[in-house]
Amino acid sequence: MAELEAGQAPEITFEGSNPILRVKDVTASIDYYVNVLGFKVTWQTPLFACVSRGRVGLFLSQGDQGHPGSWVWIGVSDCEALCAEYRRKGARIRHEPSNYQWALEMQVEDLDGNILRMGSDQKEGAPIGEWLDMYGDRWTHGENGEWTKVEKE
Repeated sequence: MAELEAGQAPEITFEGSNPILRVKDVTASIDYYVNVLGFKVTWQTPLFACVSRGRVGLFLSQGDQGHPGSWVWIGVSDCEALCAEYRRKGARIRHEPSNYQWALEMQVEDLDGNILRMGSDQKEGAPIGEWLDMYGDRWTHGENGEWTKVEKE
């Protein structure tokens, strides 16, 4: 480590982030995350576990910590290929991959209504897709750059 000058604080590094998702049954959630979403169990206790896939770790907390219906954004290398994998495994795909200014993104729901927004690089030149909000309402992106709620029929 480089020597610090007098009075200079060491640089603080961040190691990562593990969102805590509240679940009703940690055993059932582990089964879904492992067998359907392709995560592995990093460690677990009777009411708390960590599942991971690649460099992404998620904590699953049975009946404590976090809030039901939390949302987490996860960057992936290929959103469309991941969606195809999840379709084969019976994942709860809440919103198919859609192109946005920030990513090509899909929404996957776990057993407890937590939403995983998984996205890869946006598709250049492709139109901006509809957005599905937390209430299930759809929004479209207009020519003027603003989002407009799609009225239900």
